[in-house]
Amino acid sequence: MTPTSLGVAVIGAGMAGKAHAAGYRSASAVFGDTLPPIRLVSIADAYEPLATDVARRFGYDRYDTSWQAIAAADDIDVVSVVVANALHREIVEALLAAGKHVLCEKPLAGTIQDARAMVDAAASSEALGRIGLTYLRSPGIAFLGDLVRSGRLGKLINFDGAYWADYASDPNGPISWRFTGAPGTGALADVGSHLSYIAELFGGPIASVRGGTLHTAFTTRPKPLGRVIGHEHGAVSDERAAVENDDVAGFFAEFAGGGTGSLQVSRVAAGHANTLKFEVFCERGSASFDFRNPGQVQVSLLDHDRTGGEHDIAGTRTVTLGPAHPYWSGGLAMDAPGVGIGQNEGFVFQARAFLEEVAGVPESLSLPRNADFAEGLHNMLLLDAAAQSAAAGGSRITLPAAAPVPA
Repeated sequence: MTPTSLGVAVIGAGMAGKAHAAGYRSASAVFGDTLPPIRLVSIADAYEPLATDVARRFGYDRYDTSWQAIAAADDIDVVSVVVANALHREIVEALLAAGKHVLCEKPLAGTIQDARAMVDAAASSEALGRIGLTYLRSPGIAFLGDLVRSGRLGKLINFDGAYWADYASDPNGPISWRFTGAPGTGALADVGSHLSYIAELFGGPIASVRGGTLHTAFTTRPKPLGRVIGHEHGAVSDERAAVENDDVAGFFAEFAGGGTGSLQVSRVAAGHANTLKFEVFCERGSASFDFRNPGQVQVSLLDHDRTGGEHDIAGTRTVTLGPAHPYWSGGLAMDAPGVGIGQNEGFVFQARAFLEEVAGVPESLSLPRNADFAEGLHNMLLLDAAAQSAAAGGSRITLPAAAPVPA
């Protein structure tokens, strides 16, 4: 039965929390009117000034200073959990037990054990447990995924990808939860989680990894004098604390269906605020994408037998994205070619897909569903295998079989 309305809350008011809050606010304005009325109920954060500000900015009715208040609220049906990874399990389990539908940020949890428990909790709950793999909603990435899976580019031979960020490139930036935890919970978990599920969009599940490397460039960081929000810096003290996890990571992948991949990530890549880029080489051509220019892709289709009549102008073509490509038509206020798109829109499409599933909108009339917790666990097992490989001097680590990541 379709609900008469859906009340929404976001737990965590930092950078990604704001993106979720904005996504829910815009979700009803895209792709038609299949949703029931959406009520923007609450933003929760332990830091009251931030919760107050974000609730006001994005038009939510109130703010709360604890996740427990969200779990207990009768007027909330849908909750995004956007807090430190180690906090996910306790919050998500309580929300599911309270009958709330949960969209959890990646990575699914702070540990494999917690992630497994969350999978079990979602499986035994009537409420939905989903994880946001936001970059799958980028029109360019989704389009190139369609090219490979439809056979137009042919079977994947090799995926070559990098995700370079510079939010930790200042060695005097303050220590925070992002810099604590076991090896593999740093850059590998933060941005490597994105790059790895993108790789599996093209090649299917990764069967094994090898050549894992983890490197900590800055082994200590100063303690902050105030609260650290997102990637912000702020005043720091003279006292320093140890950085426990990785600034740079990489590994080679072997896909279960054949083909190989090379993945490299960094949070200390000076000059690269948010550089996600990859190239796929396939049996009938290749394609590339760079998130610094997300409104276009490059595609090269081979004409092996020269029957296509275009071998004399063979080469890479730049394709400007527009209404013919995923998420564009009806998903942007100005949905003409060349108007621009970025990461923020991905959160709108993600929120819309989650609300449609909660509301019972048939899949034929909705956006592709978000990944479930089992796929979030697979992503963590993949990254853990890369960390194991690094600890074992680059040895090959085999993963358990996994279901393909959805579009």
